Amino acid sequence: MAQLSLTKIEKIYPNGFKAVHGVDLEVKDGEFMVFVGPSGCAKSTLLRMVAGLESISAGELRIGGNLVNQLPAKQRGIAMVFQNYALYPHMTVFDNLAFGLKLAGTPKAEIQTRVHEAARLLEMEHLLERYPKQLSGGQAQRVAVGRAIVKRPGVFLFDEPLSNLDAKLRASMRVRLTDLHRTLRDSGRPSTVIYVTHDQVEAMTMGERICVLKDGTIQQVDTPSTLYERPANAFVAGFIGSPEMNLHAVQVAADGAALHWGGLVLPLPADRRALLASRSAQRVTLGLRPEHLHAVAPASGDGAALPGTLRFMENMGSEVFVHADIGGLPFTARVAPEALGDLGTKSRGDGHVFHLQAKALHLFDADSGVNLCTLH
Repeated sequence: MAQLSLTKIEKIYPNGFKAVHGVDLEVKDGEFMVFVGPSGCAKSTLLRMVAGLESISAGELRIGGNLVNQLPAKQRGIAMVFQNYALYPHMTVFDNLAFGLKLAGTPKAEIQTRVHEAARLLEMEHLLERYPKQLSGGQAQRVAVGRAIVKRPGVFLFDEPLSNLDAKLRASMRVRLTDLHRTLRDSGRPSTVIYVTHDQVEAMTMGERICVLKDGTIQQVDTPSTLYERPANAFVAGFIGSPEMNLHAVQVAADGAALHWGGLVLPLPADRRALLASRSAQRVTLGLRPEHLHAVAPASGDGAALPGTLRFMENMGSEVFVHADIGGLPFTARVAPEALGDLGTKSRGDGHVFHLQAKALHLFDADSGVNLCTLH
């Protein structure tokens, strides 16, 4: 069993700076958990504390039910893959994979078995006699992962392992790593994975659950779909999703039945009005995913017409990102090319009526950022 339990974990440096603030987190046995957040949110610090490379100032860390706060890294049953692959340049791929096993006194026959098994899983058997300088970035990354696999750890820790690769290679390695995790689980050798990234696309496509961090505190832990559809606060809403959610401060009407900004009035559906019953004439933060802003009126009829001005469009092939000013605020819409209507013939500065899907609105407290829609 390799479940991880973090209870009130803190990290305080000698100068008094508190990097991690009482983190509580349960990572299930065999789960693929992703830590995501902006630079400086302490996601790598938290990972290094799990690995035993950073001391824990307060709280308890348990792996498989055992308290490991004072246990050295080599005794924690973990293997870590770093951002820089740290391969030994004078050793072949085979010897890089086998080095840790040799140090541990593993029998030669067992080393052969484990190295070739890892090479087969990662489709790099043909690379075993090469040296690191003869490898591409993606191949070197696979060797680094293979070096972790041969140890057969209970927990894999990945610290932004794909950040040095180009976009195409990152995409293929995302698929390879998630497929590897499932293959090991299906073969009866489940391994718990904690994967650190600042790339929310990586987080959404790889994680079974995602832990969103900000300033050393957990903002939300949930499945990718729940984070996207029911973000706990405005920070999560803005961080998860590409393009990001449209977030703007607006005014609640005196009767709580509409939102006002820039001279525009947006009538609210009944369920959203109920959320704002006690917030008449107050400020709230409006949140809207780009796919819920349409260039033409939706067939469902759920679309509040709002006049705007086109700024520019990004044609991504299968979809178009439309950037416009609506009531003086910048909005981004995600639109299928065939759903552009006459907007496709317009230029920068031209007026256009957009249709906002009011039932998909998120409303956040202006001060705390809490999602009012998830409180009920």
